[in-house]
Amino acid sequence: MLEQLNGIEDRYLELEQLLSNPSVVKDRELYPKYIREHSDLGKIVTKLRDYRHTLSEIENSKELLADTDPEIKELARREIDTLSDHVVLLEKELKSLLIPKDPNDEKNVLLEIRAGTGGEEASLFAADLFRMYSRHADVLGWKIELLSESISDTGGFKEIIVLIKGKGAYSRLKYESGTHRVQRVPVTEAQGRIHTSAVTVAVLPEAEEVEVHIDPNDLKIDVYRSAGPGGQSVNTTDSAVRITHLPTGLVVTCQDEKSQHKNKAKALKVLRARLFDLETRLQQAEISEKRKNQVGSGDRSERIRTYNFPQGRMTDHRIGLTLYRLESILQGDISEIIDELTTHYQAQMLKNADAEKPH
Repeated sequence: MLEQLNGIEDRYLELEQLLSNPSVVKDRELYPKYIREHSDLGKIVTKLRDYRHTLSEIENSKELLADTDPEIKELARREIDTLSDHVVLLEKELKSLLIPKDPNDEKNVLLEIRAGTGGEEASLFAADLFRMYSRHADVLGWKIELLSESISDTGGFKEIIVLIKGKGAYSRLKYESGTHRVQRVPVTEAQGRIHTSAVTVAVLPEAEEVEVHIDPNDLKIDVYRSAGPGGQSVNTTDSAVRITHLPTGLVVTCQDEKSQHKNKAKALKVLRARLFDLETRLQQAEISEKRKNQVGSGDRSERIRTYNFPQGRMTDHRIGLTLYRLESILQGDISEIIDELTTHYQAQMLKNADAEKPH
């Protein structure tokens, strides 16, 4: 580990030299790239230097153990114990910092919420989940841009797709992908029976044009008249757009804007993210064949969470976390859940990294 850390410090020092070079400062592509890398490595180097300093302090305190004064000896022992605890903590933090960073962590995300089993009740819960994520985004100062929505007859969402813009949005939301199950008495239920419905959530990193090349010849683009709930016409022009990506069969529709051009741009944004996600999943599948335990795959077929209204309970099945404050969770207070999931998956990655080291 120390060899790896020393290599990181060497690169950090090299970047400091590069960032003081006038030709690099003028380079609009290289300069921001080096600034980001320098900032990322700086967190590790700061911990490494603290680690080295603490080890040095322990050695200095050990010299005092030879002192003839019993009080100085006792103080030295206490100091060594305190510093040794700090070393253990720093080693743990350094190991966490050395976990390969997900290159998508800092990206904006496309959040797709779809009603599953449960009909109208599922669409109403899809709206509840959208409000939950929206309020969480508001607290963090993130911006939300609507890309596509399909409203049910009861005012819920059959499907809603939004772009969430904010630093580290993907790193915070990536473990939300999966099936979210709700248990409650529907408004339409006269007998007061509890129904179980399901909503699927997909969290995709926003893909830049340079990351996903889309050949226009691979696209089939249809335009048609927008339709709202119950089939009524939203406007009188063919502004709605349906894009089919022929090689993969992926289909994206967008009809929320009155402009065909804007709908097409939004649909392409969604298609680009889905193609990027598809490519990433294929790469993960190859890795998982070599590594039996795939961490944080975000499998959308997996039932990840249950929201039980009669008991006011939320359970995340992946980590066995149960909280009895459902109302505040649905108001967007989900930081505790996200932090617990992040800690769990980081621990799994550390475990995998240790298992893969040659012994």
